[in-house]
Amino acid sequence: MRINAPLAERMRPKTLDEYEGQDHLLKPGASLRRALDSGLIPSMIFWGPPGVGKTTLAHLIANHLKRPFHTLSAISSGVKDVREVIQKVNSAGMFQQSGTILFIDEIHRFSKAQQDSLLGAVEKGTVTLIGATTENPSFEVISALLSRCQVYTLKEHSKESLLEILSKAIKEDVIINSKNITLKETNALLAISGGDARKLLNVFEIIIGTFKDESKITIDNEVVMESAQQSVASYDKDGEQHYDIISAFIKSIRGSDPNAAVYWLARMVEGGEDPKFIARRLIISASEDIGLANPNALLMANHCFQAVQAIGWPEGRLILAQCTIYLANSPKGNGSYMAMNRAQQLVKETGDLSIPLPLRNAPTKLMKELGYGKGYKYSHDFPGNFVQQEFLPEEISGTNFYNAGSHPREKEVEENLKRQWGNKYIK
Repeated sequence: MRINAPLAERMRPKTLDEYEGQDHLLKPGASLRRALDSGLIPSMIFWGPPGVGKTTLAHLIANHLKRPFHTLSAISSGVKDVREVIQKVNSAGMFQQSGTILFIDEIHRFSKAQQDSLLGAVEKGTVTLIGATTENPSFEVISALLSRCQVYTLKEHSKESLLEILSKAIKEDVIINSKNITLKETNALLAISGGDARKLLNVFEIIIGTFKDESKITIDNEVVMESAQQSVASYDKDGEQHYDIISAFIKSIRGSDPNAAVYWLARMVEGGEDPKFIARRLIISASEDIGLANPNALLMANHCFQAVQAIGWPEGRLILAQCTIYLANSPKGNGSYMAMNRAQQLVKETGDLSIPLPLRNAPTKLMKELGYGKGYKYSHDFPGNFVQQEFLPEEISGTNFYNAGSHPREKEVEENLKRQWGNKYIK
């Protein structure tokens, strides 16, 4: 281990027994542990937040099983790199140990074509894939590849686990152990780390480095906050600012301020935020904050997401900017958002109310005899393709969920309800 490597790297465990956390996967009898003990592991995806040990665990598995290990980063690798690794394994033939592990960090950043290039090798067993991702693999990994992998969810470190990792570093790291360190308080350190062991150790090392007099170093919450706030990067895409800046971004759009919205967008782009994360939030904003006041906003946001996926980076920033400005300048309305909230609250309060018999499906003779579907009026048999009938359970008949806001387009929806239903749903 290089002596000038960051503390988190110097403290990386060498064996599975040294690995801290993820007991739900690695304790005796747990799913992943059973696979390791059998010596037969499937291709797998490690899904979890930053700093929980996804990369470390992949290395340890290869060492534990004595398997050849190749690693690629989805940020800097492409289809060519994937094919070169697979070709290298194929070329080795009988001289290559069986069960070569191919580890791909941040696999969610691989395009569909890049993920497709893995399919054949994974299916044939040429390589055992271990992918690491902070994003939900159901959305970010193509279904054909996902179906060939076992997904293991890694949890963020507990307070106790983080303190154990920190204590071990103070006792065992050659550089840290040479200093006279008193750890008086840990709350601020734990708060800044956000469950990320790598961040905890590296921030701790930064703070230690701010002390000129190493004869006595006392770490308390005040020291941590003073030092860390000056030293930690201004935008951490996996930490607190990740959520604070996206909050400022969405509130600027909701407040119809395109200038502020573009500023916060630029902060995220410069900070290395995942463009698909930004695009997803634009889709949510288009429905939550604009909704029926401008239905085209949702179409725009959805096309923005698709375009960002197709175009990639850095040109995708222009698409995000266009959509951001459009949404910020769009009329606002939250009628559908509030309607859904009211409906969900009523469901929680009233439980599973009985479905009216006319609305029930009647695929069998017995169901028809019991009255399923009886009395239902087929709307298309009536003038204007509409007829009044009851669609809600009897206990909540006449309940209104949709209240129009002040925007004319939302008022149009309300007026249409009045024309069709009278005052039944308008309170």
